[in-house]
Amino acid sequence: MATTQGAACNSCRYFDDHKLNGAAASADAGLCRFNPPVSQPDPQGHGLWPVVAGQDWCGHFTAEQTAAE
Repeated sequence: MATTQGAACNSCRYFDDHKLNGAAASADAGLCRFNPPVSQPDPQGHGLWPVVAGQDWCGHFTAEQTAAE
């Protein structure tokens, strides 16, 4: 059985803190890049990744890899 202790979006390898673009809704918000972006109804619209809070957890958590791993 896998443990979920310490599992949170901000420590997941698929979490993009999105600070470079300045588009995060709050200081700990980021983008979940686990799945491809969701397309928009407008044919000219860009795909969007879901915005998540750093302490969220969806069940697809995969720990970030470090140089030692």
